[in-house]
Amino acid sequence: MDGLTLVQIALLAASGFIAGAVNAIAGGGTFFTFSALIATGVPPITANATSSVAITPGNITGALAYHREIRAHGPRFIGLILVSLLGGLLGAALVLLVDNQQFRAMVPWFLGFATLLFATGPRLQAWTKQVRAREKADPSLRPNRIWGRVFQFCVAIYGGFFGAGMGIVMLAGLAITEGEDHHVLTALKNLLGMVIQLVALALFISGGLVSWPHCLAITVPALIGGWTGGSIARRLPAKIVRLFVIGVGTLLTILFAVR
Repeated sequence: MDGLTLVQIALLAASGFIAGAVNAIAGGGTFFTFSALIATGVPPITANATSSVAITPGNITGALAYHREIRAHGPRFIGLILVSLLGGLLGAALVLLVDNQQFRAMVPWFLGFATLLFATGPRLQAWTKQVRAREKADPSLRPNRIWGRVFQFCVAIYGGFFGAGMGIVMLAGLAITEGEDHHVLTALKNLLGMVIQLVALALFISGGLVSWPHCLAITVPALIGGWTGGSIARRLPAKIVRLFVIGVGTLLTILFAVR
């Protein structure tokens, strides 16, 4: 590939494979691809856009894996799809309004926030279960779904702008406001995540923010990693992968803050 050494290609390919695998198991693949792109000399905004585009095919296949649930319940969630589209569009548009220096200053905060989300993910899921149990016991406690749309809009803005850890917050919000079973919620989370990423992808590409040689070096290994992640998940506890991602996220947060 033009402009890339074999060492850089190997680094990007490894980050893509790991990202695909950990996304299939616990999430957090953005940590690896974004950091690898920065390490190969890609400016922060281009690294963010390229990482988003590179891992989108794997996330699309993840959404299509739940096609039955999406087909059965999709029409009910048109409102969430629309606010996700608008929020993702706004978040991606904001990327076009900042320069690399401004974006670089934000990176440690985003990485720290995403790491915190991964660290508190299990507790957040436990809390949502408690909320749902109280709502079932007392229907008067059920929240207005309008607030669910507002929350999803905010999550979509973050997802369009940076996105690491977006799925954890989205799943928690949907569990509270929609109250479906786990498979339907996961299907909806994947569908909304795909919508957010696709509109962001369209803006990033039209804005010329994607480095295609770097993107290609990540995308194919990421697809392979996502495929093998399912078999890894059957042998390796998700908790181990989560701790690994949290450790990497913490280290990267410190490194970017120092830089």
